[in-house]
Amino acid sequence: MQDLSQDIIEVVIAENPPPRLDKALARDVPEEASLSRSRLAKLIADGSVSRGGLVVTDQKAKVAAGDVITIAVPQAVDTHILPEDIPLDILFEDDHLIVINKPVGMVVHPAPGTPSGTLVNALLHHFGGELSGVGGKARPGIVHRIDKDTSGLLVVAKTDKAHQGLAKQFEKHTVERHYHAMVYGVPDAFDPRLRGVKGVNFETSNIMKITTMLARHKHDRQKQQVIFTGGRHAVTRVRILESYGNPAVAAKVECWLETGRTHQIRVHMTHAGHGLIGDQTYGGKRKLADKAVGPVAAAAARAFPRQALHAASLGFVHPDTGETLRFEAPDPVDMQGLADKLRTGVTS
Repeated sequence: MQDLSQDIIEVVIAENPPPRLDKALARDVPEEASLSRSRLAKLIADGSVSRGGLVVTDQKAKVAAGDVITIAVPQAVDTHILPEDIPLDILFEDDHLIVINKPVGMVVHPAPGTPSGTLVNALLHHFGGELSGVGGKARPGIVHRIDKDTSGLLVVAKTDKAHQGLAKQFEKHTVERHYHAMVYGVPDAFDPRLRGVKGVNFETSNIMKITTMLARHKHDRQKQQVIFTGGRHAVTRVRILESYGNPAVAAKVECWLETGRTHQIRVHMTHAGHGLIGDQTYGGKRKLADKAVGPVAAAAARAFPRQALHAASLGFVHPDTGETLRFEAPDPVDMQGLADKLRTGVTS
């Protein structure tokens, strides 16, 4: 008997299939099913995919033309998360998605220790409970996220179709994501030290490119670390927007992601020797000298309460209309204030 809480999709593998199950399904599953490759991979791992009545949990399982693959897609269930009337800074909204400028200190979705006060709680109130169920009942509508203490732009899906369309763009790394960060030192091509840092090189216009693998830290599971064997491929590009001090000892930089891994910018910048000001997890114990930027600016940098990171711009193709959209959000007040002090070298 069919489980009425599931939608059953049958896929017949076409001629000349890719060599593994997940890729073959990504190619042959009907477009109207709105199942991205990452979503298919999760369904396979969860035991929701079968062939000839036998469950297949190996994404790399071989397939052949003519194979009939059955996919049991769980229907969205009502979320247990309560709506909360929390103000939102909305840059764009239509029937399919919404773009939010998330403030510092707001967690994106509920988790142990933060069951309320999250962006999802606020969105459920704003939408009257209507969000894409693809992200699961704990993360309705959430296509990507930024850390609690990182501010800036997020796109959230209202419908399953929008969720799948956006997820595919993130999976293919076609979403434009630029961040502003305040960092120790100045990542300049003329710095001889950087020539010896593995995975770091410079492109034209003094753009620093960091290419490594990232994985969970072997001793602290809450952190990520740079490795060069195994892990997940990660690429970050960085350019200097402004430098501070005499000689220059800090900078405001723009970072953009070719990939989007957990803590990627923070880990990569630390690996390059230019950790983020205020980053208690990766920034170490670096301090700015009073004589370089002035005692007031140095004290402000030491006291900065979070990683100085802001998701400043976001660009993607609308999953329903096909229109290219791009949004910008100004740096938050705390980062602007820090930049002002560093820029002027206030001494009193």
